[in-house]
Amino acid sequence: MSENQNLSRGLKNRHIQLLAIGGAIGTGLFLGSGRSIHLAGPSILFAYAITGIMLFFVMRALGELLLSNLNYHSFVDFVYDYLGEGAAFITGWTYWFCWISLAMADVAATGLYIQYWFPNVARWVPSLIVLVILLIMNLTAVKLFGEMEFWFALIKVIAILALIVVGTVMIIKGFSTNAGSSSFANLWNYGGWLPNGVSGFILSFQMVVFAFTGIELVGITAGETENPEHVIPRAINNIPIRIIIFYIGALGIIMSIYPWNSVNPGKSPFVQVFTSMGITAAASIVNFVVLTSAASACNSGIFSTSRMVYSLAKEDNAPNSMKKLTSNHIPCNAAIFSAAVILIAVILNYIMPEGVFVLITSISTFCYIYIWAIIVICHIKYHRTKPELAAKNKFKMPLYPIINYLILAFFAFVIVTLAFNNETRVALFVTPVWFIMLGVIYNIRKSKIKNENKEDVKRDLI
Repeated sequence: MSENQNLSRGLKNRHIQLLAIGGAIGTGLFLGSGRSIHLAGPSILFAYAITGIMLFFVMRALGELLLSNLNYHSFVDFVYDYLGEGAAFITGWTYWFCWISLAMADVAATGLYIQYWFPNVARWVPSLIVLVILLIMNLTAVKLFGEMEFWFALIKVIAILALIVVGTVMIIKGFSTNAGSSSFANLWNYGGWLPNGVSGFILSFQMVVFAFTGIELVGITAGETENPEHVIPRAINNIPIRIIIFYIGALGIIMSIYPWNSVNPGKSPFVQVFTSMGITAAASIVNFVVLTSAASACNSGIFSTSRMVYSLAKEDNAPNSMKKLTSNHIPCNAAIFSAAVILIAVILNYIMPEGVFVLITSISTFCYIYIWAIIVICHIKYHRTKPELAAKNKFKMPLYPIINYLILAFFAFVIVTLAFNNETRVALFVTPVWFIMLGVIYNIRKSKIKNENKEDVKRDLI
């Protein structure tokens, strides 16, 4: 193994395109959309559209920054350049925690999903098997990670497209369900677009934002893309189309087949629709899709956290051992370290109650908002400090700087909405502890390095 190698550029265009899709489609769409529909009604479509637009501009800012310097392998690199070492330390480890928490929840969930078919199997067994397989795939070659995510994302895409195509046929033919005839008029005939008022619409944003977590993964892969100047802009520019098709399209079809107040908030609306189509194995199909989605999230978690720890180590913000790469240019120590932390989820699954994972994921949502906000702030600093470099960039974020401040205001609005939800309110009090802890660790580390440097100077003088 060597510390002087660079990360492999083994991801092809098709890998990046599907990674971008997979990052924008989470288990929240398949399982959590029923609850969000029940809360906001048809206005959930506007919540997804607004959030999608804001995050598209975040991704444009990320793309512009990454392509301004092809030596950037992740956004922690440009955070170091524009906001300093302390901000890079906090941002890097916060992003690591974001993905670790999601991966922990998802690897534990895989056990539950497999129990659907094999109820007598202990939950920790399939969770452990899935984690080991994904770690081995991540350690073998970057191309294998890309292949895994390609097929995971393809399964999700096929499931959603099948829903949209067959659902559209059902609506055109006026297919009858136990809730009445399928029609696009169902979107506004049951209390209008805001059946639960503005409050229901506002409260839905927390769940909607959480559904988009991971969308920035396409930016993390920049360092391992064969042709980043061509692939990254294409993947980012296609995000609006994906949001319209996969989120707004799918949920619009669901609420046209079943009026929003007939969607069961405790079950996947996908199961409801596929069952109404006469597909008796609907629950098993959706369970398989959700299983692959959870495995995909864990796979992405191992990949992204290992690259983040690697970047942190290169800036001396993580142990030097994390800089080592295999002959295949894989940061193997960083990957094993992240997988070992994710493994804790298998143990916690039995020791601690389910509420712990709700808390972890809500804290993760708060942390993701911090990460996205940091990207936007770095973009502002980039334009202010390097205007000549920004002028030469071929992939500029539109509407700078007005859109930057609109995005930051939107994130502030979402954080405020967390205070109105009992399940997420605790995150507002717990998350600051994480940032305070990182600040303390950074200052202790900085003080230690300073003292070591003084000792070295004294030795040289002697």
